[in-house]
Amino acid sequence: MSIDIIGPEAEGLLDWITLTEAFEAGHRLPRAEVADTFLYRGEDTLLTRSAWISGLGIAVKCATIMPGNPEAGLPMVNGAVNLLSDETGMLEAIVDFQLVTKWKTAGDSLLAARRLARPDAREILICGAGHVAASMIEAYRAAFPQARFTIWNRTHLTAEALAARTGARAEADLATAVRGAEIIACTTMASQPYIRGEWLRPGTHLDLIGAYRPDMREVDDETLRRARIFCDSRATTIKHIGEFKDPLARGVISEADLVADYYDIHAGTFARRSDDEITLCKNGGGAHLDLICAQYILQTWRVSRA
Repeated sequence: MSIDIIGPEAEGLLDWITLTEAFEAGHRLPRAEVADTFLYRGEDTLLTRSAWISGLGIAVKCATIMPGNPEAGLPMVNGAVNLLSDETGMLEAIVDFQLVTKWKTAGDSLLAARRLARPDAREILICGAGHVAASMIEAYRAAFPQARFTIWNRTHLTAEALAARTGARAEADLATAVRGAEIIACTTMASQPYIRGEWLRPGTHLDLIGAYRPDMREVDDETLRRARIFCDSRATTIKHIGEFKDPLARGVISEADLVADYYDIHAGTFARRSDDEITLCKNGGGAHLDLICAQYILQTWRVSRA
């Protein structure tokens, strides 16, 4: 049995909208079995995510997050993605980690925005100016081609550099940027909330990507109180990520306030109800999303090679 080894050269074959459709299709299959393990050394994290979706296959992804790497000119996030056969357990493919991570992370958030943001949204704020921020601009443009992008970052020069590369504009004042936004993507490594609920205009959609540890948050309690709350997966967010874990522990919100995750899309509950409501979706990732994304990449690659 041959093993496909897929590198970054496959990126030109991929399409953001088709990926979101693959995510929806993957959530029609039997519910994924998922398991995460986290190991910590100071600010460094080793995350291992495994998923099995009957009818689709098995994925094992390990990721290291080393915040000190960029100072040495190295990527902060590294790892490996393995795809194994659903029926035999044989290794079928090794897919480029950075490719899967980029497309899974941004595609995950794009699916939420296609469901929860107002279709006429034109003003998009990106908080952060790293690789995820850049990929979010690319992904959002696929669904909101008329959108105008604003970038805010704690280091304004970094925001200006990303703005220059992407045709966006940089804004130094966060409150001004938030008040003018209709979609907000938070892609930072913040440990303390920086988005304040009082700044949000009616109809805003918030896409929370950055916080992935129990000690991380990007939005304050008032934001959670004002918003209808969604996530990509209850199983990988509620117990693991500070954005939910902290306010749940303090009674700011309850698990009943979490309206839906992607397994509820086909029941019609993962949706905006009105133009004025504020929606919030926590992108927690999850190995089942890596599995769906990697399988999409594998199948697209095989079609191109046929």
